[in-house]
Amino acid sequence: MRRTAVVLAMAAVVAGPAAAATKPVAKDAKVWTAAEKARPDQLKLLEQVVNIDSGTGDVEGGRKVAAVLTPRLEALGMTVEKVAAEAPGLPENLVGRLKGTGKGRILMIAHLDTVFEPGTAAKRPYKLAGDKLTGPGVGDEKGGVVQGIYALQILKDLGFKDFAQITFLIETSEERGSPGTRKLIDQLLKDADVELNLEPGDPPDMMTVWRKGSNSFYVDVKGRPAHAGIAPQDGRNAALELIHQLESLRQFPTSGEGLTVNLTLMSAGARYNIIPEDASAAINVRVRDKADIEKVAHALETSAKSTSIPDTKVTIRREASFPPLPNNAGTDALADRAEAIYAGLGMKIGRGGNGGASESALAYEAGVPALDGLGPVGGKFHSEEEYVDLNSVTPRLYLFTKLLMELGRSPPARSK
Repeated sequence: MRRTAVVLAMAAVVAGPAAAATKPVAKDAKVWTAAEKARPDQLKLLEQVVNIDSGTGDVEGGRKVAAVLTPRLEALGMTVEKVAAEAPGLPENLVGRLKGTGKGRILMIAHLDTVFEPGTAAKRPYKLAGDKLTGPGVGDEKGGVVQGIYALQILKDLGFKDFAQITFLIETSEERGSPGTRKLIDQLLKDADVELNLEPGDPPDMMTVWRKGSNSFYVDVKGRPAHAGIAPQDGRNAALELIHQLESLRQFPTSGEGLTVNLTLMSAGARYNIIPEDASAAINVRVRDKADIEKVAHALETSAKSTSIPDTKVTIRREASFPPLPNNAGTDALADRAEAIYAGLGMKIGRGGNGGASESALAYEAGVPALDGLGPVGGKFHSEEEYVDLNSVTPRLYLFTKLLMELGRSPPARSK
């Protein structure tokens, strides 16, 4: 959900006609009962996968989680395919396909990779304390993965097949911008009427109708090493030049609902007594307007042409992650349906957005209506305090299951 170790995340309710009250959809007693009944097993599976480390790039850990999930998907009647990652050092993605007898083609997307290093689960395993479930990746996004499985379980138990096809992509590199899944996502979107994303909902109980896009810039400086005590004058300090280059970013905001630019990684030097020959920094850029990315690129590239330390060389590299998911009519129409379903429970769900990027932006650009933030509600993502609100588990499972049923019967029209 979030792109780097240093994270900006915001939530803002979207006001206006799209957020107006919608006529409630009557509570489906069978689905609600099934969702309540599923909770013990749902939490048991969540505990099992949270206690397996699967940080992005942890091939062994990712495969262990997939080994737990694959038989679950197959037991639902899904045809499960392991698809090799499109970038090195990543475990395979899982694609489950379920054929029905109806009309709608639904693509569910979730990710099993987290931002945590191997050994994290042993240090702070899954835990239930009061109304909070905690553990590495419990919300972002293993809670969503498990919710997706149990929604499909409810459909199977109720004998619901009024959909053309449900495809469940469980990918393994979302936390790095999905470098191992881009072509696969593009391919799956060609055969989808709608995309539902199982990223966590923001508190108090919100679905995500807009997201910022994410890009990273890397500033690399080459200097000249020298003995820091005997001949420092012979060196060309790459670290000092890097600091000079980073001054060009002070003009941009570091927080807020629009463009944000944040230094997230920095390194320089090899030994304490050597003038640094190399220095580098990573800059994470979040945007709601694509044009803002070019403003940052221009500032960095212009600064690189003018060095303060003679004989140093500055190189700017750029890595795109996800485009923005803007407010749009397709997402609003899906949010209307979700609000009506929740209203049938006597509950209210909000609409918001944040700085975390996701695959739903790729769906939007492909002309596929997308709704995000449909997993359990949680917070403090990418930190030791990450949690899922236990009170949201059953209502969110009910909501997601009912959305699958409604969209299977009556899918939205694509815009492309």
